[in-house]
Amino acid sequence: MWDYTDKVKDHFLNPRNVGEVENADGVGEVGSLACGDALRLTFKLDDVGRIADIKFKTFGCGSAIASSSALTEMVKGKTLAEAAKITNQDIADYLGGLPKEKMHCSVMGREALGKAIAYYRGDLEPEPEGTLVCDCFGVTDKEIERAVLENNLKTVEEVTDYTKAGGGCGRCHEQIQAILDKVGTECMVEALAPETAAQPKLTTLQKIHLIEDTLEREIRPSLQKDGGDIELIDVDGDLVLVELRGVCSTCAAAQVTLKGYVETKLRELIAPELVVEEVTA
Repeated sequence: MWDYTDKVKDHFLNPRNVGEVENADGVGEVGSLACGDALRLTFKLDDVGRIADIKFKTFGCGSAIASSSALTEMVKGKTLAEAAKITNQDIADYLGGLPKEKMHCSVMGREALGKAIAYYRGDLEPEPEGTLVCDCFGVTDKEIERAVLENNLKTVEEVTDYTKAGGGCGRCHEQIQAILDKVGTECMVEALAPETAAQPKLTTLQKIHLIEDTLEREIRPSLQKDGGDIELIDVDGDLVLVELRGVCSTCAAAQVTLKGYVETKLRELIAPELVVEEVTA
């Protein structure tokens, strides 16, 4: 039996903002009834761009209801930029904590908010592609690969915590392990491969702008899904100085995230000579 805080129980028994906003500016849906968790989030902005009303409908456990209720309370009155900074760990902290087996409920809320904001901005991501691996929860190999890469997952159990894949009958555990092995091998080969692609010469301002844009669009959303974050501090030539925040700042694998994910992504999308280093307080 999981130990829930009084605040989780309160938001489960007395959920706030249940329903659907009429003529919503933003709409976000995640999960499905088939996998046992589904959430629909809608919001309306006021004249100055703040969230004036937000409501949710969910099919799921008590933690899913509590997390959704808490999220709606947390973002009311905020701008979209402010709301987008809320992580799944922020939701869990607001509730006084969630069992690790239920953290995917807070992740679901954060993803729904992200999709609702993307809907408003008109930049929705395409539906996930790939081959179905987990029949129980409808998770594909591409979704698992993305989760492994973005979160530096190492075990089948960690994959289940983040995606629910393998949390049902267990028949897909071997396939999940094969994906873990494949991604690990590819990352190793990629890290050892020489960088030969020619890159156009960038001005300092162009480089800073591209770094800021890549962090905001490609990197921060991935870290925020798991309670982490990153902030650009300075750019000195090819040296990119950043500060890890949230769970990333205390994570034992912080350097792996910094070098294996952040630096690799910036080198891939901007310039191969970039070096990322962390600035600590």
